[in-house]
Amino acid sequence: MFTAEQLSRFSELDSRLYQYILSHGEKVIYMRIRELAEATHVSPTSILRFCNKLDCEGYSEFKTKLKLYLQESGKAPLNESYETMNEFLERTLKTDYQSQINEIAEKVAEAEHVVFLGTGSSGILAEYGARYFSSLNKFSSAINDPFFPIHGKQIKDSIAIVLSVSGETPHIISQMHNLKEEGAAIVSITNTKTCTAAQIADYSLAYYISTEFNDTANITTQLPVLYLIETLGRVTFEKVKD
Repeated sequence: MFTAEQLSRFSELDSRLYQYILSHGEKVIYMRIRELAEATHVSPTSILRFCNKLDCEGYSEFKTKLKLYLQESGKAPLNESYETMNEFLERTLKTDYQSQINEIAEKVAEAEHVVFLGTGSSGILAEYGARYFSSLNKFSSAINDPFFPIHGKQIKDSIAIVLSVSGETPHIISQMHNLKEEGAAIVSITNTKTCTAAQIADYSLAYYISTEFNDTANITTQLPVLYLIETLGRVTFEKVKD
């Protein structure tokens, strides 16, 4: 994380930051730049200069590198759900999420039927999504069985909302292909836009958060997925009313 060359460029303020980060790294990865400035009694500008000396373009990149360093050394704590959700909501204000959701809601409102698709924890959210949309006057169903047969003329005018953290689950990818062959439109809600599920989909929403595992269990927070499901459901409800 800190090379000898980088350390040699440190000023007195940089050394103060360095010592604090070494002692409180598990807290720093969740701190905003102003919070770190207050804790170390230096200015945010000094922190940015510190980050530049570590070959980071900014404070966000520095926190990402620090978190990876802590994970590799076995010192990283579990992500705070509050901080993860807060970062996600901040990103939604800086991107075109709303225009994407409006476009997708138009298609969902026009569809004859809505199908939510997912397995594991995403399967549980698929059931929640189907119930939530149905409660908002858009009847929906959920498929969380990876071997559920997908056939029938009703599929042609439907839209499938696919939930997957990785977007690489083989059974989900296979079912997406089946749905497309039957004529369904596909919406993916995944962690990235570069995954296979997002590439196959007609419309994609990505939430970009750090994935987490406890041994082999995926414990990545699903709060952003809930936000996207509920937001899409409410916008669809307004489209259906109109």
